Amino acid sequence: MAELHVSKKTISKLFSEMQNRKFIIPDYQRPYKWDNEKCETLWKDIEDFASSDARNGADYFLGTIVSYSTQEKNLEIIDGQQRITSFLLLLRSFYKKLELMPEDDDVIGLKSQLAPCIWDINPISQKVSDFTKIHILSQVATEEDNETFHKILETGICDENAQDNYSKNYRYFKSKCDDFAETNPLQWKNLCVTILQKCIVLPIECDIQDTALTIFSTLNDRGLPLADSDIFKAQIYKYQETEEKKKSFTNIWKELMHTCKHSGITVDDVFRYYSHVLRARKNDKSKEVGLRRFYADDSYARLKESTLIPEIMELANFWGYVNKNIIPETEINYEFTFEAKKFLHCLSCYPNEYWKYAVSVFFLKNRNSVTFNSDFVKLLKNLVANLFAKFIDSPTVNAIKDDIYLSCISLNNGSNLQFRFSLNEEVLMKQIDGHFSSKISRALMILDAYLNLNQTELISESFDIEHILPKKWQDTNYNGWSIDEAKKYLDRFGNKIVFEKKLNIQAGNGYFGVKKQKYRESKIMNVKELSYYPKKDWSKEDIELREIKFKENLLDFFKDEIK
Repeated sequence: MAELHVSKKTISKLFSEMQNRKFIIPDYQRPYKWDNEKCETLWKDIEDFASSDARNGADYFLGTIVSYSTQEKNLEIIDGQQRITSFLLLLRSFYKKLELMPEDDDVIGLKSQLAPCIWDINPISQKVSDFTKIHILSQVATEEDNETFHKILETGICDENAQDNYSKNYRYFKSKCDDFAETNPLQWKNLCVTILQKCIVLPIECDIQDTALTIFSTLNDRGLPLADSDIFKAQIYKYQETEEKKKSFTNIWKELMHTCKHSGITVDDVFRYYSHVLRARKNDKSKEVGLRRFYADDSYARLKESTLIPEIMELANFWGYVNKNIIPETEINYEFTFEAKKFLHCLSCYPNEYWKYAVSVFFLKNRNSVTFNSDFVKLLKNLVANLFAKFIDSPTVNAIKDDIYLSCISLNNGSNLQFRFSLNEEVLMKQIDGHFSSKISRALMILDAYLNLNQTELISESFDIEHILPKKWQDTNYNGWSIDEAKKYLDRFGNKIVFEKKLNIQAGNGYFGVKKQKYRESKIMNVKELSYYPKKDWSKEDIELREIKFKENLLDFFKDEIK
C-alpha cells in the first residue's frame, strides 16, 4: 500500500534540507510555464503579507508540494515545480542583491540563510564552495533552457534580451528586489526573512512512482491548468516498459517540444492536427470533441499506437517548414515551391485554422509521393478557392466545418476536397462588396496581390494595408471631395493595397502624387504598378475601376479552381 508523508515546512526548511540532494523535475512533467503575470501575483502577495499579517505572527500558505522520493533520496516533483522553480529564482535575486552590498553582520546572516536553499554548503566552513552544485535538475527542459536556468542560479546573471521564462522571471524578481531595497531600505532585510521563515508549504511525499503519476494527472499548479499534451505525455510515459524505452521517449518528447517552440505552434496544436488524421482514417465525420476527450477514449488506446510519436514528429517538422521555413533535418521527399508558399501565406490569413486539418491529412498521406510538390500546390489552390469563396457566401466557422471533415476523409482515401459549394458568379460578385472590412478582407487582399502574374517574390508576413486615399483627413488629399463623400470609399477594396510595413510608414498619409514615389520602391507588383499610374490624383472613379478589377481577379481564380 502506498504511503504519503505530509508535513508543514517553511521555504527555508524545504530548500535547505536538500543538501547533497536535488529537486528532480521528471520527464513526464510539463516545462516551466510561469510568466511575469504569475510572478507579479506572487511578489505582490508576499509584499502585502510582509507589511500586514506577518507582523502579527501569521504565516503565508503557498499550497502543497507533491513529490516522490527516489532511490537516490532525491525528490521527484509531481506537483509544485512551477513554484519551486520560481522561488529559486526569487531567492537567487535576493542573494545577488546581498552580494553587491557592503558586508556587515546582517548581510552575512542573510547570505548564510539563503545559500543552503540554493546550493550545497561546505559542512566545515558552512559556505558555498561550488556554485554549480544547485538543488534542482529539470529532465523536461531542453538542454538550452537548462543551461540558461543553471547559469542564473550559479552566477545571478542572465542575458538581458533572453525571452525564455527563466530569464524573464529572474529579471522581474531582481528588478522588484532592487526597487524594494531602494524605496524601503529598512524593510528589505525583513522581507527576505519573511520569505524564508513565514512562507509555508505543505509537502506531500509519495513512496511509489505510480501513485505520483496518478496524482500528477489530477492536480494543477496554483491556477495553472495542465495542458492536454501534459496528460498525453504522462500517459505515454507510463506505457514504456523499460527504463531504456522511457529514456528514449523522453528524449524524443524534448525534441518535439524544441521543434514546436521554434515552429510557432504548441504540442497541443500538433496533437489536434493529428486527431483529424486519425478521424479521417476511421472515416469519422462526426462533430469534433475536445482534444483530451478524443485521446482519452478507450483508456487512451490511441496513445499506445506505435505510429503515434513518429507521425507526430513528422507533422511537427512539417509545420515548422510551413510556419518558419525550417527545413526538417531528417531526409524528406518534398520541397515547398514558390507557388506552394504563396498560397500557404494566403491561408495563414484565413480567419480560422480548419484548413490546417486538411493539409495535415494530405501531408501524412502523400509525404512519400514522387508527385507531392505539384499535388500539394493543387490542394492549396483548391483550398484557398473553396474556403475563401464559401466564407464570402457564409462568413461563419460552422459553414466550413463539415466540409473540412468530409475533405479530410476524402484526402485520406486519395481523392479530392469535398466542399458542398456551388459558385454563383453574379451573387458572389455582389457579396464581395460586403467584406471590405470583414475578417476575410486581409486574406482576399493578399490573394489578389499574389494573383498578379508579375509577383515572383514572397510578400512579407508583416505587411500593412495601405489606403491609397488616406483615412486621415487632409483637405489637400481629397482634391475637392467632402469628408462625407470620401468616407464611402476609404475602406473599399479599390482603395486598399497590400504594402510593405516600412514603406507604408515612410509614405505616411501623403498626397497620391507624392506617395507614388514610395510605391515605386515596393517589391509588391500591385503597388509598383500604381507608381506608374498616369494620373496625379486618386479619384472616386479610380477606386471604382480598381475594385471591379479586384473582384474580377478573384472570381477568375475561383472559377478555375472550384469545379
